[in-house]
Amino acid sequence: MSTSRRIFLLRHAKSAWGLDVPDHERPLSGRGRRDSAALGQLLAERHVNPDLVWCSTAVRARETWERAVAAGASAGTVQYDDHLYEAVAHELVKVLRKTPDDVRTVLLIGHSPAVPELVDRLAPRKGHKNLWKRMDEKFPTSGLASLDYDGNWADLSKQSARLTDFDVPRGQK
Repeated sequence: MSTSRRIFLLRHAKSAWGLDVPDHERPLSGRGRRDSAALGQLLAERHVNPDLVWCSTAVRARETWERAVAAGASAGTVQYDDHLYEAVAHELVKVLRKTPDDVRTVLLIGHSPAVPELVDRLAPRKGHKNLWKRMDEKFPTSGLASLDYDGNWADLSKQSARLTDFDVPRGQK
């Protein structure tokens, strides 16, 4: 019998540019901080409490999660993973496959182009044409794709999940 699971794939919020810091150390911009709070509110309103958050170690990704938590988001465990920074889609699949089987809901916070490519890798383009169209037009910072998956994490493979939603939480100025 297969287990139903939820996968949330998030591109970190908008980062600041023009700073004299390495890319890995770039913090969120003002908009990124607002959008992270909007993300936290959205997750809380929808009662999305991931059992596990896989988060890139990049400052902008960590700040995205920290600010979401400050705005109401919560999770069982947060795992910061260096492999998520500069990863490509098939490497993100390997990270997700390491998820313990008692975990039902995962939120992965990563970067472009890997996160949008991962959605395309995991979910066939059947149904939800409007969601695919929006993602194809742009998978912006704070873009959050929701997928359903039936099976063990170790068996996650191409086209094995179903896209169910796509949101772009935006904060107010």
